[in-house]
Amino acid sequence: MAEKTLFFSRRTLLKSAAGYGITLSALPLLSSCAVDPVTGKNSFVGMSRENEIAMDQQRSPYQFSSDYGKSSDTGLNAYVNRVGMELATRSHRPDMPFSYRVVNAAYVNAYAFPGGSIAATRGILLKLHNEAELAALLGHETGHVCARHAAEQAGKGTLAQILLAGATIATNAAGYGNAAGLIQNLGGMGAGALLARYSRDNEREADALGVEYMTRAGYTPLGMVGLMQILQKLNKGRANSVQLLFATHPMSAERLRFAEQAANGQYAQMRNNAYNRERFMDNTAKLRRIKGAITALQDGSSAMAKKKFHDAEQAFTKALHIAPNDYAALVMMGKYQLSQKRPGKAVRYAQKAIHVYPAEAQGHLVAGFADIKLHRYDKAIEQLNRYDAILPGNPEVQYYKGLSLEQMGRRKEAANLYAGYLRKVRKGPHAKYAFNRLKSWGYIRR
Repeated sequence: MAEKTLFFSRRTLLKSAAGYGITLSALPLLSSCAVDPVTGKNSFVGMSRENEIAMDQQRSPYQFSSDYGKSSDTGLNAYVNRVGMELATRSHRPDMPFSYRVVNAAYVNAYAFPGGSIAATRGILLKLHNEAELAALLGHETGHVCARHAAEQAGKGTLAQILLAGATIATNAAGYGNAAGLIQNLGGMGAGALLARYSRDNEREADALGVEYMTRAGYTPLGMVGLMQILQKLNKGRANSVQLLFATHPMSAERLRFAEQAANGQYAQMRNNAYNRERFMDNTAKLRRIKGAITALQDGSSAMAKKKFHDAEQAFTKALHIAPNDYAALVMMGKYQLSQKRPGKAVRYAQKAIHVYPAEAQGHLVAGFADIKLHRYDKAIEQLNRYDAILPGNPEVQYYKGLSLEQMGRRKEAANLYAGYLRKVRKGPHAKYAFNRLKSWGYIRR
């Protein structure tokens, strides 16, 4: 493609806010009432079924990647999806394109996007004891979709607004910035940036729907009681690994009481339904074998947040000793090494992560950033292009490709990328740097 010479007025350059290729017209909001699929009454959510699915398709890939992608344990993913679909087909919205997966994150959580994309982290699966508790967990998230809670919360902000608020990598053009923030922010956003924050009323309704769906599918309602007992215990401990869970899903003693009352009252005749403990244990066996690694990753993340870097390195080292080829552990150790200004070590961990999971974006980003620090700009661009092909739309990737091209003396190409970055991000050190470069090179005319 032939290069074009760019000339911009400052006003024109900084006016556009259509970042990430997402415009307001891409997700048209509806002003009319819709029928609540659960209650049958009119309700105002602000988007149609098609909008819910479109928003899901735009948001969920970012969050799944922030959680280090779908688990490579294909058997575990198939099992969780099978349990989830048993609930979805018995829900109030069986026509929604539901899908269920396990993501590689170590922290404890499960979440749903408006169109039915649902995920559970490895951390929360390790807290469960049987398939009935898994069904309760997935049923609860399915309930959020069916009651349109996820759509209601997601409709309060656009993907572009959320990404632009959290997109800046915790570094600057000259150095490494905040080391503790780097491990969460290097991937384009902190964990959970795109997740809905539900109200207590939302949680109560999702619990009620969850127990309804799981009993329809043949599970004992005591699975919901078990899940609530687990959550209650975690809530009292308030470990770092569960903070996001309770930020997005408020917990209260009332939720446990409701589950007990439902099991002993409305669903009492179904108490002897299936737990399917053996099947759950069989399908989670591989995951449970590396439980120590998942716990170590939780400890490492907690230490990073507290800036206890020596403890973090020990925890990540322990995780890799237990599970040498664990993708999340490799990427997290790579990010840690970057935070400690060791790009040579960082790139080695990132390259191993890429070998383990080439189709996931985070490894490529860590490798690309490490290559920039090593002044290997051609390699950096190669890795950032691979990241962009997997997960397009992160403006920080565009900025760092421009920075690499500038260092290689390819000014016109760098100018194009800086201009594109400024159309998406208008504040912060990177925007200032890109603007000053374009101005000094004569591409901006007043």
